[in-house]
Amino acid sequence: MQFISADEQAKLLDMKEVVDAVAEALQAYSAGQTETPIRYSLPFNQDNRYLVMPALSDALKLVGLKNVTFAPHNPDKGKSTIVGSVVLSDYDTGETLAILEGSYLTKIRTGAISGVATQYLAKEDAQTLCVIGTGEQAEGLIEAVLAVRDIQRIQFYNRTYAKAVDFAQGVADRHPQVAIAVYDDVDAAMDDAEVIVTATNASAPVFEKQVEPGVHVNAVGSFKPDMQELPSQLIANADKVVVEAAEAALKETGDLINPVNEGVFNDTDLYGELGNIVAGKLTGRDSAEEITVFKSVGLAIVDIVVANYFYQKLRASK
Repeated sequence: MQFISADEQAKLLDMKEVVDAVAEALQAYSAGQTETPIRYSLPFNQDNRYLVMPALSDALKLVGLKNVTFAPHNPDKGKSTIVGSVVLSDYDTGETLAILEGSYLTKIRTGAISGVATQYLAKEDAQTLCVIGTGEQAEGLIEAVLAVRDIQRIQFYNRTYAKAVDFAQGVADRHPQVAIAVYDDVDAAMDDAEVIVTATNASAPVFEKQVEPGVHVNAVGSFKPDMQELPSQLIANADKVVVEAAEAALKETGDLINPVNEGVFNDTDLYGELGNIVAGKLTGRDSAEEITVFKSVGLAIVDIVVANYFYQKLRASK
C-alpha cells in the first residue's frame, strides 16, 4: 500500500489527461455503469461537515472511498478548508492499493469536472475568464479551463480584495502569458468574460448582474441546500443548465433548490447530465448566443478515477 501526498500528485499532474479521464468517468456515471450513492454528511462543531462517499464501477473496474471534512473557518487558522483522503482499492481482491491526500485531489477533481463542462459548453474561441472566489478550489478550476481553452485574460474578484490580489499574483507567476486583472467590484470583473467560474462559500448569490449571451458559467461552491452562489434568475433564464448527477444536484445545492422553491425553475428544466453530453446523447453548445450553466456538486466516482490516475502515473514513473 502506498500513500500519495499532495506534492507527489502535483508532480504527476497533467491536467488535460485528468480532464479526459474525468470525462470518461462522467460518461460511465450517466450510462448507469457506476454505483455512486448520494454522499452521507454528518455535521460537527457547528459549521463543519464530515462527508463520506463510496463509489465503484464494474465497467471501469474501480472501487474506492472518499472521506472529507469541510471546515469553512479553517482559513482563519491558516489551514485548508477541505481536508480528507481517498482510499483506492484493488477491484479484484479488495486490498487497499493506495491512500491519497484528499485536499489536493479534490481541487484537481473539481477543476477537471468544470474543465469537461467548459470543453463542451463554452465557446471554442473563448479567451476571457472571470473567477469569483479565490480560495483553494479556484486553482484547479483555472488550470482546467486553461487546459481546454486558449484563455488570454483572467479577471478576479473576491470578497476580500487583498486575498484576490495575492491569489492573482500566484496565477500570474505560473502563467506569465495570461493577462491578469483584479477588481473590487464583481460586476466589473464579469465584464466581457466568456467563461465565469464561481468558487465561494456564499449563502446568497455572489452577483446579480445579468449574464451576457454566449457566456458559460461553472458554479462549484454551493454544495448544501443553504448555500447559493448564482442568482435564481440566471438558472431560470439559462438556455442550458447541466449537472453531473441530476438526483444529487436537485437535493444538495441551493443553486437549484432555491429557484425551484421560488417557482422560477423546475427539475424538468434541467437540460441533462454532463456525461450524456460527453457520450453524444445530448448536444453541448448549439449556438454562439446560448447562456450555459454547469452546476457541480461533486461525484465520488470521479474522485476514485482521479485517484486511480495518480496511482497509475506513480507506478509508471518507477
